[in-house]
Amino acid sequence: MINIIDYEMGNLRSVEKAFESLGFAVRVSADPQDIASADKLVLPGVGAFADCVGNLRKGGFVEPLLAHVESGKPLLGICVGMQMLFDESEEFGQHPGLGLIPGKVVRFPAGMVEDGDRLKVPHMGWNNLLQKKSSPLFAGVADESFVYFVHSYYCQAENDADVAASCRYGEIEFCASLWRGNIMATQFHPEKSQSIGLHIFKNFGEI
Repeated sequence: MINIIDYEMGNLRSVEKAFESLGFAVRVSADPQDIASADKLVLPGVGAFADCVGNLRKGGFVEPLLAHVESGKPLLGICVGMQMLFDESEEFGQHPGLGLIPGKVVRFPAGMVEDGDRLKVPHMGWNNLLQKKSSPLFAGVADESFVYFVHSYYCQAENDADVAASCRYGEIEFCASLWRGNIMATQFHPEKSQSIGLHIFKNFGEI
């Protein structure tokens, strides 16, 4: 069973439908006790970092999530769900994350230019992945495949070994996906990335 955490801050239905279309048993649950019976866990995220972490804590999800990771079962974070795995974020002040991955979340600088054009923040739309190591999520996914991003903040991992794929936006090459043991995550949205995104979900479901 794949358990998608419903803490009122995620793109839940589209993620659920994607896994269902691939034939996986999946549930969206607002009950933290359901985490214990899950084989795999998905932590989505849309919105401000502090609000997401706050809702996760208020909902009683943090301890069961950490126990799930400690047990060795797979975890997939998506967008802000990936950012929350890090130590802290500077979005609207300094806010602590879950501390599972060393590093921090920072904002794209204003005034970036590429080929003479000013780049907008948020980074929104299709961009290509630069695979750094053979993550289970990317089995059968060609290097430089295009996926869909929507974000103004990006993750700076302290350890290069945690970065499964990067992406370049202007002068910044940022962590687009991480992999450390049973912890996997994407800054991009697989549920919005068409066939590539479905393939990534299929890889996670088959781990």
